[in-house]
Amino acid sequence: MGRPSKYTDEFRRDAVALYRASVGSRSIASVASELGVNHETLRGWVRQAEADAGSAPTG
Repeated sequence: MGRPSKYTDEFRRDAVALYRASVGSRSIASVASELGVNHETLRGWVRQAEADAGSAPTG
């Protein structure tokens, strides 16, 4: 079992929404830096959100 996240589900959803709203104008690293999270953490949240929505490539 993994450790509990220090970020709420709401924070994660908002972070993904902020990144999606800035695609093309800002990098994932830039958005992550603004939010105070690691860029790989935000990348993982974005990928998970895509998978949950059924838009991520499989395989």
